[in-house]
Amino acid sequence: MSKTKKTISEKKASKESPFKSYWTRTNYILFGLGFVALILGYFLLSTDPWDGFTSLTAAPIVLLLAYIVIFPLSIMFIRKKS
Repeated sequence: MSKTKKTISEKKASKESPFKSYWTRTNYILFGLGFVALILGYFLLSTDPWDGFTSLTAAPIVLLLAYIVIFPLSIMFIRKKS
């Protein structure tokens, strides 16, 4: 009763990365939405007049939502298996 030794390639084949299927379509959609929100925020920031509502209020809110809510959500979102 001798034990069989696995070769290195068999050991690598048996280990599967836990990050292999982490990013799903939903994660990519959320990431794209965050990228669109960034572009919109910087566009609103560059509009005239510089002391208007869009440049001083709306643009920073959109940028904060993109950086603080949408991007972390796209990274950390995991759909529950049913």
